Amino acid sequence: MEAHANDQDLPLTRREIATIIAFWTAFAMLQFANRLFDAMSRPGPTNFQSGWLTIPLVDSISWALLTAPLFWLASRYSTDRVSRRQQFLVFGAVGLVVVLLVGVLGTEARSILGSAPPGGGGGGGRGGRGNRPPPFWFGILNALVIYFGVIAAGIARAYSVRYRARREQTVKLERQLAEARLDALRRQLDPHFLFNTLNVISSLVERDPRGVRRMISRLGGLLRFSIEGAQAPEIPLRQELKLLEQYLDIMQVRFQGRLETVVEADPRTLGALVPTLILQPLVENAIKHGIERQREGGRIRIETLLRDDVLVLRVTDNGAGLTPSASNGSDTTGTGVGLRNTRARLAELYGTKQSFSLSAAPEGGAVAEVSLPLHSTEPLEVAHG
Repeated sequence: MEAHANDQDLPLTRREIATIIAFWTAFAMLQFANRLFDAMSRPGPTNFQSGWLTIPLVDSISWALLTAPLFWLASRYSTDRVSRRQQFLVFGAVGLVVVLLVGVLGTEARSILGSAPPGGGGGGGRGGRGNRPPPFWFGILNALVIYFGVIAAGIARAYSVRYRARREQTVKLERQLAEARLDALRRQLDPHFLFNTLNVISSLVERDPRGVRRMISRLGGLLRFSIEGAQAPEIPLRQELKLLEQYLDIMQVRFQGRLETVVEADPRTLGALVPTLILQPLVENAIKHGIERQREGGRIRIETLLRDDVLVLRVTDNGAGLTPSASNGSDTTGTGVGLRNTRARLAELYGTKQSFSLSAAPEGGAVAEVSLPLHSTEPLEVAHG
């Protein structure tokens, strides 16, 4: 018979022990009530006998003490065909010992304490058979039925406990897998951003040394957060905007005054939780496919607003407009990686409760909009209408 300690050792909990005690106590009370009601239904005076209560208690205590080891035996049951015959032999041998033990104990208890049927007279009415205990085979049959019942309950419990444990393990593994996916996506995004920024620093190192030092300082802050604080899948929007401010400062140095940025954040949204570094790839996409193509530069507006219980993040630029690769994320270089990772992260975190769109702006340029379920670690006032 198989015995894997981590899978088959299923110790009883305190609640299960209390349930076993309560069950066998109720079993004893039912036996006593049955004897009492049977005696009251017979003609003649009813003489209470101590054995009516004592014998059911002896039976119940015996089975209560045997239930735990029998449950332990039942937890060893396996559906493996190779070991099934061996298991049946073990169950049969143990059952024979238990049935004989309980049968003998019950017969002796009835002989000592008396087991006259309720209402039966001592030696009268039926030729004196009223004081005789029930035949030995009756006790054996009764114990056999109870034994199989306890074994069946133990097998059902073992299956239930294992099913719950495996279900919890599956949920845990799925959560770990989701976290690993998010971490992999974030790690793809960080080198991509770092590569682009280093290219900018390299191009400006001779023309604007002061600006380069400023960019390096801001880049250091972003990298520090990426290493120390970006493990959390979500952060408050106010923290996300502070990180975006460092990125925008780097871009201001790069464009040498040709980039205008406007941040319009609804104060009620600042405590909302958003995916870590969700705005940076959207702004980078607007710069790459919009502002960068224009000699005179351009303007980017970042907005956060509420729609009932939905948080909306919007990035609008007045650049050259969309290209097919930028709109569908099929570009395998540059910003395409950021857009695909953004879509993947949103789907991983929120499933179908989120949406992401990239469309042409009415006045020219493009609009990237992310909609998220509104949730926060602090109270939020939700706008309606």
